Amino acid sequence: MTENTNYLKPWLRVVALVLLLVLAISMVAVSQRQADNEPVETLSKRGSTGSEVRQIQTKLKNWGYYNGKVDGIYGSQTENAVKYFQRKNGLTVDGIAGPRTLAAMGIGSSNTSGSNSDYQLLARIISAEARGESYVGQVAVGAVVLNRVEHPSFPNSVSGVVYQSGAFTAITDGQINEPIASSAYQAARDALNGWDPSGGALYYYNPAKTNNAWIRTRPVITTIGNHVFAR
Repeated sequence: MTENTNYLKPWLRVVALVLLLVLAISMVAVSQRQADNEPVETLSKRGSTGSEVRQIQTKLKNWGYYNGKVDGIYGSQTENAVKYFQRKNGLTVDGIAGPRTLAAMGIGSSNTSGSNSDYQLLARIISAEARGESYVGQVAVGAVVLNRVEHPSFPNSVSGVVYQSGAFTAITDGQINEPIASSAYQAARDALNGWDPSGGALYYYNPAKTNNAWIRTRPVITTIGNHVFAR
């Protein structure tokens, strides 16, 4: 018995070392994925169902990427819409709603899409342009900024849209530098999360204040407070 036991000891050491190596590699992989903000859990992809899929479909539909039903079923149409969104936003085009894609959509723990700087700037322009408007009117102004980001005729970033020459009077009159109203932060968050009371508008104006004849020729979508929203 003693000889057999001594014979097995080297093999047991080898097995133990292999197991430790496998465990170490697994821990490194998990740590790397966490460092890259890639959670280990399964992500929304074709075949997935539930509330997260419904959120994805709702946002993609609001932004014009998806024309199907908001049914919470991740089918081929949803997958193709996700790929389209990924392609337009410089993400890996795999049709899987991973952490970066979800973050870009504003789905996640913070429910705020884009970078924090985008969120702050959107809140600032909402406050400057619509401080005296109703809450819905503030969200609508934020939605116009985001609609422009998605439209090929405008810059493809929040900062690019906000600081585009002649786009917003708040930039030229200095209102952009005023303190941000607290409601503007929530309005920015709701706009980033896909709420668009403007109905897809690319422009808005106060008819009592503007002398711009061209803006008045744009097809009107809706009026919210003092602002007319148009495409």
